[in-house]
Amino acid sequence: MKGCISVINSGSSSIKFSLFDELENESLRLVYRGQVEGIGTDPRFKAKDSSSKTVAEESWQNRSEYDHEYLLGFVIDWIRKNRIQMELELVGVGHRVVHGGEIYSKPVVVNTEVLQVLESYIPLAPLHQPHNLESIRSVHKLAPDTPQVACFDTAFHRTSSLVSQQFALPRELSDEGIKRFGFHGLSYEYVARRFKQIVPSVANGRVIVAHLGSGASMCALENGASIASTMGFSAMDGLVMGTRPGNLDPGVVLHLIEQKGMSVQDLTELFYKRCGLLGVSGLSNDMRDLLESNDPHAKEAVDLFVYRIKREMGSLAAALGGLDALVFTAGIGENSAEIRRRIGETADWLGLSLDEKANEEGQIRISTGDSKVSCWIIPTDEELMIATHTRDLLNKKIIAEAS
Repeated sequence: MKGCISVINSGSSSIKFSLFDELENESLRLVYRGQVEGIGTDPRFKAKDSSSKTVAEESWQNRSEYDHEYLLGFVIDWIRKNRIQMELELVGVGHRVVHGGEIYSKPVVVNTEVLQVLESYIPLAPLHQPHNLESIRSVHKLAPDTPQVACFDTAFHRTSSLVSQQFALPRELSDEGIKRFGFHGLSYEYVARRFKQIVPSVANGRVIVAHLGSGASMCALENGASIASTMGFSAMDGLVMGTRPGNLDPGVVLHLIEQKGMSVQDLTELFYKRCGLLGVSGLSNDMRDLLESNDPHAKEAVDLFVYRIKREMGSLAAALGGLDALVFTAGIGENSAEIRRRIGETADWLGLSLDEKANEEGQIRISTGDSKVSCWIIPTDEELMIATHTRDLLNKKIIAEAS
């Protein structure tokens, strides 16, 4: 039987999964990809094959009691049955874990000690880390002999300098871990690797990657390594997002507490679910809806989204000491020619000139031949990045145990 690797990305209301098998040339091939949505209300399961054809669907109406553990068990059982049919042996499970703190700058095989350390980071990512770790515990319970690997969204940014990670807070608070960590690292790592395969001479220079989706951030890369990111201590900082506010004056938080009487729970609900594009527009957190709307508040939300990107791009270009290339990725970045066009127009002062036809067609390179800053579209694949890390780390473990 050929070996295969499963990837699990467990969130607050969804479980995304994929299954990869290994080809003879050691490259990984997607076999299945799917997700469970609506956890806590009306869970829905869908799986697709490598050609994006739906191969399985199931829903559970009014089954709010079906929690992550139950539904993860359903997913694992589905994977088990289908991999057996394809004569695939599950050799490992890779997990997206949002926070690796200061300790983990690369993926790690999970054991009891590692799990305890990752649990200590729950206060740093209270809405994400518990679900990430719950999936690890569930897999261990359901398949105790299967090795698991944790891959971290923060790890890629550990190459940034100490000063770029610091807030101007009292030393004792910084020493407790209140600093800029950065997120979307698995996406940036994949894009950085892919960019080096496409145009290594450009990728080794000064590059800004714009990961624009419901969650949005930007990262400055120098020779493929992160030196600065728009996200900081949490995944709420930086750019305007679907429902998160991005950069916010701490005085606003104090005002909401003192003058509005808002609690920590109120603020958490506000900042994670009611701000961003949804909050400004009052209509939707989906960029497609806003671009199609004639509502002035929708236009304002889009304008603010682009303006914040313009501001942060200038900041990251300054951190790099110049700019050689801009790369778009993630849902909005890969699919919205209009948003790319607007961002391109705001970056003309940096020497960026977009090719209108290439941008509309979504070509890999979308800048003109004489543009001083080249511009690219590189689709991200965080799940493939996790699968690659899982395979490589488990192979090293096998070699180490055999030697």
